[in-house]
Amino acid sequence: MTLNVVVVMDPIGSIRISKDSTFAMLLEAQRRGHPLHYVVPGGLSMRDGHAFANIAPLSVRDDPACWYELGQASQRALATGDLVLMRRDPPVDASYLHDTQILGAAQRAGALVVNDPQGLRDLNEKLAALEFPQCCPPTLVSRDAAALKAFVAQHGDTVLKPLDGMGGRSIFRTHAGDSNLNVILETLTGNGRELAMAQRYLPEIATGDKRILLVDGVPVDYCLARVPQGDDFRGNLAVGGRGEGRPLTERDRWIAAQVGPEMRRRGMRFVGLDVIGDWLTEVNVTSPTCIRELDAQFGLNIAGMLFDAIESSQG
Repeated sequence: MTLNVVVVMDPIGSIRISKDSTFAMLLEAQRRGHPLHYVVPGGLSMRDGHAFANIAPLSVRDDPACWYELGQASQRALATGDLVLMRRDPPVDASYLHDTQILGAAQRAGALVVNDPQGLRDLNEKLAALEFPQCCPPTLVSRDAAALKAFVAQHGDTVLKPLDGMGGRSIFRTHAGDSNLNVILETLTGNGRELAMAQRYLPEIATGDKRILLVDGVPVDYCLARVPQGDDFRGNLAVGGRGEGRPLTERDRWIAAQVGPEMRRRGMRFVGLDVIGDWLTEVNVTSPTCIRELDAQFGLNIAGMLFDAIESSQG
């Protein structure tokens, strides 16, 4: 079955194709003969209750000098026969949420949206991990500075972070007696207006923050450990972490078995789990990455696994 692959993503001209999972998906879709269509940034709209997109025909090539070509953009409705890849990066702000509502209308008109718009709204990537408390380290989410300080006093070495960050931004490591703790909490909570997360520091971060990819609820056999470099405790690739592929451990597979079925039930076809040591810290549903790195290190075709799952579900 041929699908019109419609991609909602950040500007394609600014991506790094050697690390971009959306690009891997586009290459695979094109290889399979599915026509590609690029939604011009900000190009989703609704008219009389129907979802529309300002889209341009797209072709891609695995060439860092010239990796895409776009045709003339035009408006059309999203409906049956369309596979919409929702791959915008966080933050999940009002603009993002509004786009998922438009994509919900496209879904009702027959389009297949990956990942499911309702799931994208429901599953904050940090709070979602707490739906599986058996997998997580001690964690508190609160606006209350006193409660957060008490958590730090109880657990000692602690990581504090906002709920809507990505790429390692605004993550703080602190401890009881830290003279900066008050200002960190004021900054993260906006003086008590915003929720912040406190999590016991996991020293296993020194050996890597593992990204485990789930395709239709099933884990890929290898993960990418993002290993901190220099004097930075964060392993995120966006802040200079080094990516190192590894086979999944038994504990990794156990965590995936806890989370995967629920992700599949909610229509979250491509998900990234962040695991430090033996503990789940995040469930990434918006635009999880690491396909390109794992494909290169282990000769995989993870986007192919995703399209196999999608095509089989379409009959």
